[in-house]
Amino acid sequence: MTTLVACSHGTRSPVGRQVVAAIVEAVRAELPDVDVRPAFVDVEEPEIGGVVAGVTGPLVVVPLLLSRGYHTKVDIARAVGTRADAVQTAPLGPHPLMSEVLVARLAETLGPEGLRPGDHLVLAAAGSSEAVAAVDVEATAADLRRHVSVPVSVGFAAGATPRIADAVTQARSDGAARVVCLSYVLAPGHFADVVRAAGADLTTAPLGADPRIARIVADRFAAALRESGRV
Repeated sequence: MTTLVACSHGTRSPVGRQVVAAIVEAVRAELPDVDVRPAFVDVEEPEIGGVVAGVTGPLVVVPLLLSRGYHTKVDIARAVGTRADAVQTAPLGPHPLMSEVLVARLAETLGPEGLRPGDHLVLAAAGSSEAVAAVDVEATAADLRRHVSVPVSVGFAAGATPRIADAVTQARSDGAARVVCLSYVLAPGHFADVVRAAGADLTTAPLGADPRIARIVADRFAAALRESGRV
């Protein structure tokens, strides 16, 4: 039996920790016959290297991260590289289901009125010094544009430009009557706070423990099993 290691960043936010724990539980419900273990790259324990070392038998590490970046390239890759029977999947995004989650959070924020002419959406991501992270966020934005009828731009809390506040300002300069930040972070914590402080008219909640997040994890796991010849 192949173990699934769900590896998230880690946060000091108690609510953020609860959300990540709920996501792991949702993955267990989605894959009841699979041993699902949490791990973290920073702040929290158990640390990814120790979890990988402690698993008996083959394992698949699914990053509970929204794009490729330093943690997928270095921290997780280093841990996975210590074992020939370990595989690392792509992160949660981009994925077709991610736009559905974002649209659901948007609907919760807008209420029955929904989007209106003059609205502009800023997909507000954490950001990374790794350029590939911005590529992944842009891919998510491109998919999101197929689901909404208003402009979508991107902004980053750190590590890349434009910064979220600058993206909000640019949207207004371009004529937006209302700017909505889509909080493209998994759970409450530092980056969610940065998104909320960016000056948008409205800001959605983080993605949270949406059932579709667990489905993305299950999809990544199944794809890894197929590609490794374990199914």
